[in-house]
Amino acid sequence: MTEGDLSIRLVKCRQRVIQDLLHERCQEGYWEGHLSSSALSTATAITALATMDRVGHETHSGHLQQAGLRWLASQVNDDGGWGDTTCSLSNISTTTLVWSAFAACDGLDVYPEVMAAAEQWLSRRAGGLDSKQLSQAITQRYGKDKTFSVPILTMCAIAGRFGEGRKAWESITDLPFELAALPPQWFAALRLPVVSYALPALIAIGQVKHHHAPSKNPLTRGLRKACRSITLRRLSSIQPSSGGFLEATPLTSFVVMSLAASGEAANTVAQKGIQFLKESFREDGSWPIDTHLATWVTSLAVHGLGRKGCQQLEAQGRKAIHRWLLDQQYLQKHPYTQAPPGGWAWTPLPGGVPDADDTPGALIALHQLSENPASEIDRAMLGIRWLLGLQNRDGGMPTFCRGWGHLPFDRSSADITAHAIRAWHLWKPYVTPPLQRSIQVATRRALDYLKRMQKEDGSWDPLWFGNQHLEGENNPLYGTAKVVEGWLCLASEPAEESGLSHAIQWLIDQQSDNGGWGATKGLPNTIEETALA
Repeated sequence: MTEGDLSIRLVKCRQRVIQDLLHERCQEGYWEGHLSSSALSTATAITALATMDRVGHETHSGHLQQAGLRWLASQVNDDGGWGDTTCSLSNISTTTLVWSAFAACDGLDVYPEVMAAAEQWLSRRAGGLDSKQLSQAITQRYGKDKTFSVPILTMCAIAGRFGEGRKAWESITDLPFELAALPPQWFAALRLPVVSYALPALIAIGQVKHHHAPSKNPLTRGLRKACRSITLRRLSSIQPSSGGFLEATPLTSFVVMSLAASGEAANTVAQKGIQFLKESFREDGSWPIDTHLATWVTSLAVHGLGRKGCQQLEAQGRKAIHRWLLDQQYLQKHPYTQAPPGGWAWTPLPGGVPDADDTPGALIALHQLSENPASEIDRAMLGIRWLLGLQNRDGGMPTFCRGWGHLPFDRSSADITAHAIRAWHLWKPYVTPPLQRSIQVATRRALDYLKRMQKEDGSWDPLWFGNQHLEGENNPLYGTAKVVEGWLCLASEPAEESGLSHAIQWLIDQQSDNGGWGATKGLPNTIEETALA
């Protein structure tokens, strides 16, 4: 095939893909997408429903629980374990959650072979099935971050997998839920053991541990008892109208089962959470990891189209996407994270929280959609100021909250930092001179952060979109591609000085002999990673 033939094929292919992409829009004119069904979500959801039933608050969801068990049994991997989605390799977290769900929902005798295989898998990975062995194995996976390890182990205890009484809770770390009674402005300085978005888990899971195994220190025990009501009120105040925290089944399920198991099944938070779970159920018996990511998907679709592709949109369709994205911008302080106005979340649903990945994504999309970007300057400046205010002291960008710093999602990450650089750069010519100067300073700080974070081989690790085939489930291909993409938009940065030439060579070196790319050379190739490279 000649170079000319390849060029013709590429043009035809791009045109066809653009038409397919435009055809995927929903009736309102934007893109919704479809999230994978998840063993992790399904296990937590049916356990939450079963726990409510067990304490006498009938959810009328027995058919949902049994459908969930059937779906989980049908999705077990050949090795006896489960991964987060139907395409995921088995991991200890999800396998432990599913193992607990079968106990919580009276499925042990119905699926004995499935459970026997799961217990063999867990025994191989953790060395056994008792609370200390599983606690050590799961804690080792997450390190100091208690956001995931403590909820997983708590579900084991609630489901009866760790025995009865106080002993069942001995291997589970206390979460200091009493700190949630303090002003939200203090949270960053308190160095909480969970990330900023996990405040509902801190409160509910902290309370269920206190309920079953209160601290032996009388002062701590008394303080926590005194703080139960006020922290439950705070939990209620940050619950979205949909009932689903972050619109996420796992987080909502952990909150519901913890409240039910600590004598708070009648609490409105638990009741609204149950309604969210019932409404999120899929007909095949599963639950997705999130409800949907329409804002993120729409921004990605517009990025893929580019300015030329957007020009192929009919005027009405272009205006519909443009108007819909503008409507998703938060114009008031967010009650959950206390984020000021100006950001975007991943979803238009009430459980969304503005973040530093979706905000630049929306800003870039609006720039590409606008025939005259200057006409949108007020809303764009609000978003740009929001991003500038989130920048950490190290120059990088966190996901949700500035200054929490020491855990994933709150500490700076290379991919999100590069995304912010792109948004700042695109809108800089249209903003006021003072804001231009702020962008210039922030960009320099962000670049300095990226230079410090670049690994010796020239790559960067991202926060998002890990690859299960790489040890540590990281994805340097994604991280490096995103940083290069952000840095290349700055024509004033010579490649030799910035380390870009090193990064670009790393990307070239990762190409497989068949022409594709994976997370690194030698790993399975994917269309997405190849396109990124």
